[in-house]
Amino acid sequence: MFNVVVETGKSGPRTVRCLHKECGIGRSDENLVILQGWSIAKHHATIRVIDEAIYIESTGGRATVRVNGSAIKSQHGPVEETDLVEIGDYKLRISSELGKAKRAAPSAGHKPAPAPSFNGGEASPPPPAAVAAPAPASASTDLATTDDVPPDIVVWRERVHASLLKQLDLRRIDVHSLSDEELRTKTSELIDAVMDKEYKDLPKVINRKMLAKQVLDEAIGLGPLENLIEDNSVTEIMVNAHDQIYIERAGRIEKSPVYFTNDRAVLSAIERIVTPLGRRIDESSPMVDARLKDGSRVNAIIPPIALRGPSISIRKFAKRKLEGRDLITFGSLDESMLAFLEIAVRERKNIVVTGGTGSGKTTLLNILSNFIPDRDRIVTIEDAAELKLVQPNLVALEARPPNLEGKGQVTIRDLVKNALRMRPDRIVVGECRGGETLDMLQAMNTGHEGSLTTAHANSPRDAISRVEVMVLMAGMDLPMAVVREQISSAVDMIVHQRRYPCGSRKVSHITEVTGIESGTIQLQDIFSFKVSTFNGRDGKVEGYFTPTGAIPEFMEELADRGVPIDLDIFRKVEE
Repeated sequence: MFNVVVETGKSGPRTVRCLHKECGIGRSDENLVILQGWSIAKHHATIRVIDEAIYIESTGGRATVRVNGSAIKSQHGPVEETDLVEIGDYKLRISSELGKAKRAAPSAGHKPAPAPSFNGGEASPPPPAAVAAPAPASASTDLATTDDVPPDIVVWRERVHASLLKQLDLRRIDVHSLSDEELRTKTSELIDAVMDKEYKDLPKVINRKMLAKQVLDEAIGLGPLENLIEDNSVTEIMVNAHDQIYIERAGRIEKSPVYFTNDRAVLSAIERIVTPLGRRIDESSPMVDARLKDGSRVNAIIPPIALRGPSISIRKFAKRKLEGRDLITFGSLDESMLAFLEIAVRERKNIVVTGGTGSGKTTLLNILSNFIPDRDRIVTIEDAAELKLVQPNLVALEARPPNLEGKGQVTIRDLVKNALRMRPDRIVVGECRGGETLDMLQAMNTGHEGSLTTAHANSPRDAISRVEVMVLMAGMDLPMAVVREQISSAVDMIVHQRRYPCGSRKVSHITEVTGIESGTIQLQDIFSFKVSTFNGRDGKVEGYFTPTGAIPEFMEELADRGVPIDLDIFRKVEE
């Protein structure tokens, strides 16, 4: 019947073809012309064919519907091909396929005005490859066999997905009763059947196997994120909006060419992540922390908190269990530092791993945890389980958010208190963020030596201040002198890891807490990383690891116990 060309400053033009006498415009998937934005209503406007002329009607929404710059409150028409329709940031042109439309008088109060153009004059339809927005499920059947629909794989993906959902309903398949493998196999067979029956005329430019995989991923997986998760070179995935996905590769952030069909697809992916974990995400609880099956950490946030649509952040971890030698291979530390850390963990020194966001604290904590002897009983406590320890005598605990009624919450602090009753030799807390820090220090001071945790900080000295603040968050109203006494007696070492602008992650300081003097906690660097240049080969930071020449105070104690120590690792390297 007619075509609608949609253009916005954020992306190129796209063409939507309507085969009926009426089509909707709005944010909801029930509309044929889908527009995004907080000012766009679910059903914002309607385009109708009346007596072979095209009319547009405003049905409500924050963004005013304008035709050639004039706002309309109800129905306006006939709409000519040269007329410019504006809704928020979107510009629309409507071209009829009925031949010469009847010229009817304009609605009262709306005089035809010179039409602004997209290309400095007459409107020109975009090339077929410019189609980016998929047709909704309600229109998929009518458009499935249309020969002149542009061959965009995203459009076809949405149509095949809609047909798949219809087949699942018709066959009354209970997907909840199937295992993951059975569901994947059954869905794959249904997709093949749907494509063989309804989509025999796929354009040759569409890769049939790729289309089937994309539909399968979006139906029961994480959509376009599946390939990014499988890519071992990608370490972080950041979904800012359904059509804007960024990734981190080799420490550098770049935009990914893949994207979701719409906001609903992003929300479906989030729900598939959090539901098996017993967590929820909705308007009353719009933020959630979770994990994938491979242990990757996930944070998701949805509207109304996220203004541009659902957002996902995925921190991936190596599929292969990393060992200490890998840190040397990556250039994160040298052999002397690794040997010293292994001794410190094995000989039950309390260690706090610090660093900024994305500096690799959890990865380093995982590697240090694997130096714990198998004979020790370990209790791990995390917000979302990420640690992968291999010791046989291990209990892993995970915090729990409140349920729909706001009850049933189990915090990190609750778990730390409970862990003290589980006869642990060591307690490993994924990250201290608040009042649980006081309980962690208490555990370190009451017979649980060799415990490990992480904390956000920009330097070892800053880490002490952060721990002091987090202890005060416990609400115990303790004097600062008492807090500092607790910290100095509990924490033996601070291992600080830094992420440099080039993406390199290095252990910049291994620092010993030597005690307290005149009310100030005393620190002593044992090893450090000296930067030579921030812009070396391939733009990477260059420098060298060096001992400071100081020997840790606890080394004398280890020597008295007969622990073999190579003091040469503390010999200062000349520049």
